[in-house]
Parts: sequence; C-alpha cells; structure tokens
Amino acid sequence: MRNFAKLALAASLMCAAPAAAHAQTAFPAPVESSIQSVLPRMITWRRDLHEHPELSYEEVRTARVVAAHLRSLRMEVRTGVAQTGVVGVLRGGRPGPVIALRADMDALPVTEEGDLPFRSRVRATYNGQAVGVMHACGHDTHVAVLMAAASVLAARREDIAGTIIFVFQPSEEGAPPGGLGGARRMISEDVFGDLEPEAIYGLHAWPAPSGTVTLVPGPFMAGSDRLRITVTGSQTHGAQPHRGIDPIVVSSQIVNALQTIPSRQMDAVRSPVIVTIGSIHGGVRYNIIPDRVEMEGTIRYLNPETRDDLYARIRRTVAEIAAASGATAEVSIEANAVPVVNPPALTARVRTALVSALGEEAVQTDQAHMVAEDFAYFQQELPGVFFFYGVRPPGTTLEDAAPNHNPRFFVHEPAMETALRAMLAVTLDRVGGG
Repeated sequence: MRNFAKLALAASLMCAAPAAAHAQTAFPAPVESSIQSVLPRMITWRRDLHEHPELSYEEVRTARVVAAHLRSLRMEVRTGVAQTGVVGVLRGGRPGPVIALRADMDALPVTEEGDLPFRSRVRATYNGQAVGVMHACGHDTHVAVLMAAASVLAARREDIAGTIIFVFQPSEEGAPPGGLGGARRMISEDVFGDLEPEAIYGLHAWPAPSGTVTLVPGPFMAGSDRLRITVTGSQTHGAQPHRGIDPIVVSSQIVNALQTIPSRQMDAVRSPVIVTIGSIHGGVRYNIIPDRVEMEGTIRYLNPETRDDLYARIRRTVAEIAAASGATAEVSIEANAVPVVNPPALTARVRTALVSALGEEAVQTDQAHMVAEDFAYFQQELPGVFFFYGVRPPGTTLEDAAPNHNPRFFVHEPAMETALRAMLAVTLDRVGGG
C-alpha cells in the first residue's frame, strides 16, 4: 500500500502535461491557450497553499495571496468580508447576466501524514489544544482552481457578456461556538454588494476517479447540525456507586439509544438521518465517578421536513434515559448547514455545459451524500449548483483512497485541470467570452 501511494505521488507530481481526456477541447483556441498557460501556475498556487494551511477565520495569508492575484487581474476587490473572505468582481466588456463562483479557503486541525514535498508542517491551537493544520479536504485546490479560472476569464474580459463575482469564502468547516459559518456570515455582510447574481456555482474535491465530475440534481448533500449533551449525576467513590448517580453509565446508554432513532424510528428511504457522537469527556480520576459528562456529535439529514421531528426524538430520548437513572441532561443543537439541493432545471443546463467541455463519460451522477456543505446557504439566496470533481489517482479504488478529513488525504493534481475546465464551462455557458 505504501509503495502504491508513492507511485501515485510520483504520477501526480508529473502533471505539467494536460490530461489526455481533454485532448479534444470544447473551448475556442484563445480560451484553450489561456488554460494551457495557467496550468503550471495553478499547481504552484495549490502547493503553496497546501504548505501554508490556515484554520477557519484565520485565513489571513490565503486571503492576501488571493487578493493580490485578483488585483493583478485588474478586478474590483473587497477584503475582510466575513473577517477573512475575499470578493473579486470581473465586469465584462458587454452587457449580460451576473453570476458568482465560490471557493472555500479554510483548512482542518489535522496533522498531515505522508511524503509530499510540500506537506504541511504548520501547528496551531484549536479548542485549547496544540494541533497540526492540513488541507485535508481539498480547499487548497478549490482556491487554486478559482484563481486559475479568474486568470483565464480576465484574459477574455472584453468578450465577456456580463459580470462574474469570485467569492473566496472563509470558515466552511464549521462555525465557532455561537457564531456563524463562512457562507452565512458573508451573506449577512452583503457579499454581493449592489450586484444581483442570477446563479452561483461551486465544486468540491472528492475521492471519485480523477478526470471526472459528479453532478446530482435535487438533494445532493445533507443538512448538518452540531449536537451537545451534558449529563449531570452525583459524584461518588468508584467503590460506592450506589451513593451517587453515574453520568458515565447514563451517557453510554444515551449513545446507544440515539442509534435507534435512525435505525428504528425514521424512514431510512424517505428520511435518512445520521446521529453520531464524536466526543465524550467525563471524569478526572480512575476511582471517582464524576458528576458530569459532556458529549458532542453531529446530526445529518437530507429532508428538511425531518429536522424538527428528529430534534424532538433526540431530546426525548436523552431526557427520559437520564431521568430513569435519576440524572438530568441538557441538549443543545446548533445549525451548521442546511441540505445542498441542486435545482433540476439549472442542473440540467450545467450538465450540458460539462458534457460539452469534458465528454459524456467524465460527467457522472450519484446518490445523495450525508456530508455537508454550507454552500447550501447561498442556494437559499439564489439558484445554485454544486458538484464534485474526482481526485483519486488512476488505478486506485475507493478503498485505497484516504477519505476527506484523513491525515493522508491525497489529491491527484492532474484532476485540477478537470475542475478548472468544469468551472470555465459553466461560467462561459452563462456569460460567453469564447
């Protein structure tokens, strides 16, 4: 497996040549020339960003790199939107619609493993703990792809029939406690100014085969909420459990019982949900039953109509199990993202553009996924389509590939050309410029 990973790395690093799948380009010669010109710089940008990742709302260096690039293209640039976000506006030489393109910029508190020469060695503090920082979800590639798209489109400025807004968003990976995530905060701070885009487009790296994109009409990605549970019992000696109320045992019962909600109480076909507890903290000494346990987890759902019912079932389950043992429990649920839902008509138009640019075999469909994306908040404001682009090296299987958020998450860099062509295809479909 390790040797295989090294071969994949070597193949990825030799990515100056365009992928064979794009030999028959659907773009006019001037656009194709611009694409070929920007490819090496796109990879350089990506590697620089990968080596210097920044956590949510700390994307200061990333924003500086992006803003400098957009200014070099003679765009109107706003910085400090949602603290570290950047917005660039490219006004075409001819009248036409306004559209928006979005990329997220933040990294994760993950310590990178692997042999990349540009791997991250960055350390930071997250939730009071010293952590590594890594672009373990491909946001470095999203930024580099959108920077490259900006270069290609700016070179065709006079032929563009309309206006393009480039949105570089901070903090997609989750809002700070009690705060807003990047998309909602940008919207609350009037990200589009006096412009009214007709549509917004975004993409995400995904361990599908390199050279492909995945486009799903209708529900595509889940809503995501953050669950916090505090169980309070009564502290006592570990040898005298009858003298207290054990919140650790109660918490264990709650964790198990929560799993019966998706498996035994909800319709798994019409209303699929997931309840995962990912963090449990309680106790300070091996022979003391503590008075409190705190748990955190994530709730996922595809059907917005499911949400209130799911909340009620969680609260009832937690309260009644705690009460059965004489404990008390508090439940807090904080919204993180609503479901990503791609409008069918607009998605069909996007598919036509993608097939024209990439070929029929490169444009795949799939089922909905239970991962989440706060791009969905932009979709609540205007029509928008979100799709995946595959980053899995040729010859690998899904089982071989490290998933997103893994310390060995790996992007096959030639796939970024596919992502660039995809973004250009959906953009030029709306504003011309060929």
